[in-house]
Amino acid sequence: MPVPDPLDEYPIHQAAVSMRQPATSDRNFYDRCIMHCFSPDGSVLLMTGVGIYPNLGVMDAYATIRRGPTQISVRASDPLGPDRLAQVVGPIRIEVVEPLRRLRAICDAPERGLAFDLSYEATTEALEEPLHVMRSGGRVILEGRRFVQLGTWQGSISMEGEDMTVTAGHWLGDRDRSWGIRPVGEAEPAGRPLRHPDAGIWWVWAPLHLPTSGLMVVAQEEMDGHRSLNQAVRFGTLASGGGEQQLGWPRFQISYRPGTRHPDRVSVQMTGADGTPVEAQIVPVNGISLNIGCGYGADPEWTHGQWKGEGWVDSSRYDLSDPDVVARSAFSLIDHVATVRIGDEEGMGIFEHGCLGRHDPSGFAGWESMEAGL
Repeated sequence: MPVPDPLDEYPIHQAAVSMRQPATSDRNFYDRCIMHCFSPDGSVLLMTGVGIYPNLGVMDAYATIRRGPTQISVRASDPLGPDRLAQVVGPIRIEVVEPLRRLRAICDAPERGLAFDLSYEATTEALEEPLHVMRSGGRVILEGRRFVQLGTWQGSISMEGEDMTVTAGHWLGDRDRSWGIRPVGEAEPAGRPLRHPDAGIWWVWAPLHLPTSGLMVVAQEEMDGHRSLNQAVRFGTLASGGGEQQLGWPRFQISYRPGTRHPDRVSVQMTGADGTPVEAQIVPVNGISLNIGCGYGADPEWTHGQWKGEGWVDSSRYDLSDPDVVARSAFSLIDHVATVRIGDEEGMGIFEHGCLGRHDPSGFAGWESMEAGL
């Protein structure tokens, strides 16, 4: 006989089902988080996250770090247990110390080349992003809700036995939590193709730190340039009193490195409510491809929600100068640590970007095109 979930004790229900169950039976329902932590010069980038997939009965986690040409990734998967508040999978753990203010992230896998114990403290309020919807024909393949928040980290990291001290106020980062429906787990039968063969994704997701504010820019476009998701907001830090300023419809000028779709310079033109132009200059410094060890997209080693068996833990070490690894990154979203400048203000943050398949405004004709206009 099914038993109630401990969360059923609280008045937080959104549908006439136990908190053990999502309100939808869609196999692709998910609820997960992602976190970034980077060094003051951007030379070290660490990412971690935990996800649950109730209709697949799976929970999993990953942690990955890049320093120079070396990347270490640890991945873990387990059956989804009865306690949803225990975000623990193998050696990876996320603790909510104070909701929307303080978290703790732990990876205890030194034998696999990565260990950390990090505490996150928010420097801004959490910002809700627009509802994100994608369709294939008439079917919804992604319907997600997300919030993002900027913060600072402190603690320690060990990468292949080398210890790093993470100092609050110097090591910055962000985190998001998202939930809803998106393709997860084992691939479903394809059925009749409903999208153009060159259809891919053009995507920007950029939470950026400035001295007394944050800048959040989100945009997604179809291959003809039609924008299906849009947000540009500047929001004050907790220390400065908060507040939000909408910056309208961001316009992007992205310069890609020759022969690639990797950005080397980005200009984002925005507009304040009073018509004042606001321009952000962004320069990527370092990056991690989400399909290399992180389980996103077409990661050939592991993807989120796959059933890998009870107590599964795996890890990989990547040489990012290896041509085979470089080739994988051509078909992935990439999370870049980047510098940002608005006027005289300078800061850093994450510039997540992918231009996959055809994108007319960028001049890429299809999946194999690596030079604008070819």
